[in-house]
Amino acid sequence: MYVKNGGSAAYLDLVRSLRRAKGIVVNTFYDVEPEAIEAILNDEGSPPIYPVGPILNLNKSVGEKRDDIVQWLDQQPPSSVIFLCFGSMGSFEDAQVKQMAIAIERSGHRFLWSVRRPPTSSGGKPWLTSEYNELELEEVMPEGFFTRTAEIGKVIGWAPQVDVLGHKAVGGFVTHCGWNSTMESLWFGVPTASWPLYAEQQANAFQMIKVLDLAVEIKMDYRKNWTKGGEEIVVEAGIIENALRQLMDEENSRENQDRRKRVKEMSEKSRKAVQEGGSSYLSLGRFIDDITNIPA
Repeated sequence: MYVKNGGSAAYLDLVRSLRRAKGIVVNTFYDVEPEAIEAILNDEGSPPIYPVGPILNLNKSVGEKRDDIVQWLDQQPPSSVIFLCFGSMGSFEDAQVKQMAIAIERSGHRFLWSVRRPPTSSGGKPWLTSEYNELELEEVMPEGFFTRTAEIGKVIGWAPQVDVLGHKAVGGFVTHCGWNSTMESLWFGVPTASWPLYAEQQANAFQMIKVLDLAVEIKMDYRKNWTKGGEEIVVEAGIIENALRQLMDEENSRENQDRRKRVKEMSEKSRKAVQEGGSSYLSLGRFIDDITNIPA
């Protein structure tokens, strides 16, 4: 579908046009994408590249919703909560939400789950999600879900993501692999389970799972169906449950211990990158020097 509608050609044209730029500033840092950065740096036909990340908005959110969520997290044991959040555009149809709920409940882990209502079929834009009201959530979830999980879980709409990822109670993050979410999870050293939905998220998931071995896979080749009337893939509860158990290191396996160690090390590298003398700090300095020395 993407090829038929000219999407591939448009994307290639966009990438080719980057060669005409005087320079490219990228929200990444050397240790998370060394091969890609080196490839561009060593390509004589490419403009200078300036990896200056991670660029994050770490300002705390304000408001009653934020306070309610943080107060709930304050009552949970350290590293015990799975945070599930798929961005402002991330949503699932009812059948998938039910499978997710079954998996979450079966896993037995504490959870904070941000659930977004899909765009309506009456002409809604495919990226315009909204929040469920309480009655709608009751209808979407399996019968009795809220009663059975009342002591260990909290379902929310909007999520103050930075506040949540930075909280000591959070031990795992189920994410759509948007780049901002990826950078934030690395900054705070929170292990992730990847479930990409659209855009470049599959590539981000591949980098996190296969290249860096920093994340658990839920379904790396999943893609959201934006066309109305089209059939959407439903990931079964068993697959999701297995990923949640791996994410939270339930069996304390050597593999998961090593992954958590690598996540912690990458968190330290992300912070060092923006400190004085770090790779992104120096890259930003080169960028400033280059633009101030451009001939008039």
